[in-house]
Amino acid sequence: MNSTRLKVGLICGGTSGEHQVSLISAYHIQKALDRNRFDVRMIGISQDGSWFLGDSENFLENHEDVRKVAFTSSLPVTIPERQSLVIRPENSGSLDDIDVFFPITHGRLGEDGALQGLLELAGKPYVGSEVYGSAICMDKDVCKRLLIQNDLPVVSYRVFRSGDFIDYEELIQELGSTLFVKPCREGSSLGVSKVHNAREFQAAIKDAFGIDRKIMIEKAVQGREIECSVLGNDSPKAAEVLGEIVPRHDFYSYEAKYVDDEGADLIIPAQIESKTSLKIREAAVEAFRCTECRGMARVDFFLNQDDDFFINEINTLPGFTSISMYPKLWEASGMSYSKLLEHLIELALEN
Repeated sequence: MNSTRLKVGLICGGTSGEHQVSLISAYHIQKALDRNRFDVRMIGISQDGSWFLGDSENFLENHEDVRKVAFTSSLPVTIPERQSLVIRPENSGSLDDIDVFFPITHGRLGEDGALQGLLELAGKPYVGSEVYGSAICMDKDVCKRLLIQNDLPVVSYRVFRSGDFIDYEELIQELGSTLFVKPCREGSSLGVSKVHNAREFQAAIKDAFGIDRKIMIEKAVQGREIECSVLGNDSPKAAEVLGEIVPRHDFYSYEAKYVDDEGADLIIPAQIESKTSLKIREAAVEAFRCTECRGMARVDFFLNQDDDFFINEINTLPGFTSISMYPKLWEASGMSYSKLLEHLIELALEN
């Protein structure tokens, strides 16, 4: 083996509801990384926040089943330290010699800038957006405000905080009879409900506030769900090919994404008129820039029958499972999964 291989710390798991999806993403990433170039260290964060270190071959079990995937290794590890920032206990692994980290920790405390801030304090380069962009895009409300400020189209919405009075009749007058209720700071459609009446609305409000103290209520848009992959730092580019999600459920829920093997059809390339496709790709890059993203992001759109489009959300740590749209769109645009990972690591070191 090449002794000058770059040491890559692949961080996965985390305390969010997307813990299992993160493990599956990590499995596919470690499998694709070229071991002649990279010395891969698997770093797991359990659902209670403990950190673990293990080898890639034995770190995960049931890696193809989102309902059963779990850690198999349990060597405790300390987080990377800068001077005396962290005191290392005896009998633990060390991450001090890692050259670059690759977080694939979807959701809260992994994708929202918290983990990124820790790595900044440790003085370590890492894949993906920095603290700013991560925090901005995790908060759907803050993200949309920046998109609106930059004249990018979004779906009409209202934001409420815990304790606010919410008038259902007023909302349907303003936003329409079918609504989406979402936690503002959660991913993978966790806590998201599509509601058609007052009874469903009250249940949806309770579910969303059970996850976040700030929620978003959106107008439901009749249209196609289109996804665009963006890659780069100061000069980001969108993949030439767009993808389309066709849910078989009422909407693209967590179950449709990860639990139900037939929850949705993924169409690559999406059949879109070339002029509209170009506009969507340009809007994705502009959204990436104005929300301070770096490295990578998947920008999700709604496209209606008049070819008008709206940005739904921006995902700064998109999935890397075998069915994930982000790497598939780059593969369809001519960049293999393994080359995409190498480029992401190069972008991290560039930062």
